[in-house]
Amino acid sequence: MRKIFITGIGTDVGKTVVAAIVTEALKADYWKPIQAGDLEFSDTDRVRSWVTNDQSVFHPNSYALQTPMSPHAAAEIDGIRIQLNKIQAPLTSNDLVIEGAGGLLVPLNEKDTIQDLIQDDYKILVVARNYLGSINHTLLTLDALRARGRQVSGVIFNGEEVPSTESIVETLGGVPVLGRLDWAENMDAAVVSKYAELLRPKLENLR
Repeated sequence: MRKIFITGIGTDVGKTVVAAIVTEALKADYWKPIQAGDLEFSDTDRVRSWVTNDQSVFHPNSYALQTPMSPHAAAEIDGIRIQLNKIQAPLTSNDLVIEGAGGLLVPLNEKDTIQDLIQDDYKILVVARNYLGSINHTLLTLDALRARGRQVSGVIFNGEEVPSTESIVETLGGVPVLGRLDWAENMDAAVVSKYAELLRPKLENLR
């Protein structure tokens, strides 16, 4: 059983879509420890609506916060403080896909960030969306992970193909680029299934 942590180079880069694809490809369980806002149709609900296999289990959030803000601020509005010891990965014999919130250094409280959710045995996938400045953001994310002694299993890109971006991230970042998704405004189960088939061989052999 593997735990695969999905982080991104920022907000709105496609973490939830990638999490759904990995969940579908591996017939894995899915867990988002912290949801901030959109509780009426959360990221867990989205992933559940896109995944069609009958083996995946969708585990509840450790924290479900009302306001779409940084978790530390959303928690303050709700009158609580996020505590790491209350965020425990669900027990499962299946592979588990774990989706972060925002980027790697998004604060959970006055001292902890999303990065503190990543355990030593987690496989890490970084999601990058092609835009001006994304090379810098991607390499900074990889450097932050390495500074903690974390090994990154790969990068998945979103958006229009930019070969020069993908190749320089692979070279300077020292990580494999596992694939790229065409950004789909109307995401659905069929799109997730298509990319799950394409990426399954690489995902099954994550290091």
